[in-house]
Amino acid sequence: MRDQALLSPQFRGVLRRAVTAAAARGGAVTDSAPRAGIQQRRRVLPQRVAYWLAAAVIALCLFASVVPSPLYHLYAAAWHFSPLTLTLIYATYAFGVLTALLLAGRVSDQAGRRPVLLVAIPALMVSWLVFIAASSTPWLFAARGLQGLATGAALSAASAALLDLHPRRDPVGVGLANGVASAGGLGLGALTSAALVQTGVAPRVLPYVLLLVLFAAALAGAFWMPEPVENRSRFRLTPARPSVPAGIRHPFLIAALAVLGSWSIAGLFFSIGAQLSSQLFGSANVIVAGLGGITLTLAAALAQLVFHRSAPWIGASLGSAGLAVGMAAIVIAAATGSSALFMAGAFVAGAGFGVAFLGGLRQLTSVIPAEHRAAVMSAFYVVAYTSLSIPAVIAGVVVTHLGLDVTFETFGSSCAGIALIMAFEVWRTRPRAAA
Repeated sequence: MRDQALLSPQFRGVLRRAVTAAAARGGAVTDSAPRAGIQQRRRVLPQRVAYWLAAAVIALCLFASVVPSPLYHLYAAAWHFSPLTLTLIYATYAFGVLTALLLAGRVSDQAGRRPVLLVAIPALMVSWLVFIAASSTPWLFAARGLQGLATGAALSAASAALLDLHPRRDPVGVGLANGVASAGGLGLGALTSAALVQTGVAPRVLPYVLLLVLFAAALAGAFWMPEPVENRSRFRLTPARPSVPAGIRHPFLIAALAVLGSWSIAGLFFSIGAQLSSQLFGSANVIVAGLGGITLTLAAALAQLVFHRSAPWIGASLGSAGLAVGMAAIVIAAATGSSALFMAGAFVAGAGFGVAFLGGLRQLTSVIPAEHRAAVMSAFYVVAYTSLSIPAVIAGVVVTHLGLDVTFETFGSSCAGIALIMAFEVWRTRPRAAA
């Protein structure tokens, strides 16, 4: 009789309510997974903490993506490789990200966000160890390739988790967190790495030790992260072209144009911007060489914080116009040799980059169906990393033929043109006031 009472539906209902109330009082969330017919429970992070953890993973991935950049001149001097080899090393990382997004973009929709992060973050940590152990050029290709694959998987899962874990499922908050994390991660990564290299203290080791510490903390957070995907299925790693549900293709187009215009400029800066900055300022200082890219990305993060309350279509259109104006100033600076105009253009272009990116992303995140979150964000990052990598690779190849100034002027003008197309399209399709 006692066993029957314990197994009764009434008793199970009372027990379930008691566990839920205890979890709420303790400020923790519980995560369940059926194993052998038994419901196993584990203590996990509160949902708000897990949300900021997902944003931190995005920021760390972008932070890490630019950490090797100030070190490349040291590698080139030590192992005597050409600018073309440097471009190919960069391309290895970018295409590693794209490969992961195409192969594993939907995996976290199937297997869950947490399992993907628990594989991707350790893989990133292994890539830092490969960088530390590097003794020749092939080691750089291996490290950057592994980093790219792991970054693609981590970005897809973390971006989808942001949408899952926001307490109010607010697209404004999610878009702002993603945008600031992306731009701020790029800027802080470039600044931190340049500062560590400039000190001259173990420059080929210390930046990666810092990354190991940061990603170890992220791995611990991912271990205690709640799993937001309830209906999980078996893991399947199958190639899939990026897909976007028919009902949200126009918001995706707007977001794609925003990221195409803005991340192309970031790729241009992190490819040949350091050479232009060093030339304009007449300095070999590593921090001075990175000033253009650092200013661009940190201005983007700041502008998003200031203008995040603007309507998405206003941000996307005016931000794109600002992006075009800033790039025009940079092109003129490259032609005239003006370092002041170069910095002013980088700040204006960065502010436009941030506001345009945020406006497009907010329009997209507000309409993504829950069951397609990882797939759509993977398609978004495919556009982003294509924009970041292809122009940078092409610029790195043609700069030896056209020269630094002509290459920057040509590619900068193209980016400004894309930004103007974006501004026109957003303005043309802006919401109309009801009669």
